[in-house]
Amino acid sequence: MRKVYYTYNPKTRKYDQYRPTFRVRLLTIIRQMFLGMGFAVAGFLLLYWLLGTPSEKALRIENSQLQAQYNVLSHQLDEALEVMEDLQQRDDNLYRVIMQSDPISEHVRKAGYGGTNRYEHLEAMANANLVINTTQKLDILKRQLYIQSKSYDEIVELCKQNDERLQCIPAIQPVSNKDLKRTASGYGLRIDPIYKTHKFHYGMDFSADTGSPVYATGNGTVVKSGWESGYGLTIEIDHGFGYRTRYAHLSKNQARRGQKVKRGEVIGLVGSTGKSTGPHLHYEVVNKGRKVNPINYYFMDLTAEEYDRMIQMAANHGKVYD
Repeated sequence: MRKVYYTYNPKTRKYDQYRPTFRVRLLTIIRQMFLGMGFAVAGFLLLYWLLGTPSEKALRIENSQLQAQYNVLSHQLDEALEVMEDLQQRDDNLYRVIMQSDPISEHVRKAGYGGTNRYEHLEAMANANLVINTTQKLDILKRQLYIQSKSYDEIVELCKQNDERLQCIPAIQPVSNKDLKRTASGYGLRIDPIYKTHKFHYGMDFSADTGSPVYATGNGTVVKSGWESGYGLTIEIDHGFGYRTRYAHLSKNQARRGQKVKRGEVIGLVGSTGKSTGPHLHYEVVNKGRKVNPINYYFMDLTAEEYDRMIQMAANHGKVYD
């Protein structure tokens, strides 16, 4: 059935039936087609702007996943660096203290990478700051792991040498002094017995009869044996591992220069040579070129109670003989 069209006639105030021409119908169809196409294009552009192409959508999802993974990795690197810092603290303050080795300097542990910008190729990436920051943390961790690995290799080697070290480190009193009554004066500021002025006393004095035996306090090699100004007849032993000991004011030297000696071996006899006011032994311990308190190096010769007694006796400004 053909479609019927009506138009309003204002004169008769009625709707009159009419039949549109082919041209009018064609123009109407074309107008409707263009209008529909316009709406379709607008809708497509709107959906494209909101959702993008399937490949762009996939890229956005992938980029979001990568960013999440970088955030997780960055957090894990922070935790790993905290663990590494704990290992470094143990290495410096425990293992190296036990092995009496110098800690690794902060400059070496925290050294970065010099020269040109090694992360320049990452600056053009999306989320460049996150990527560069994570890569920097990874580089720092790798460097610190390398340094710590080398440090543990050194600690293992020191452990292998530990038996020899324990035999060489000064660890007994240089004279027979089980009752501690021979302890005369300790390490510290004292009044010089000759000049009556305050002077730092860099060793410990042990009163003893002339001719009493003097013992090497650790294994080592005699590097000096003879007269030394102020000290009189003196023997000096190099124990290795940064340790030396000096035995002064002897009446007789019984070890020659270059001789290997063992802990407990008699190396001389007590006397009063050099700057001395009476028979005694002046004993010094040198660690890495610095004179240290000998009282810390009798751990194989004293109990805890005896050690406490000696500390009290050595600190009471007792009689100084030199």
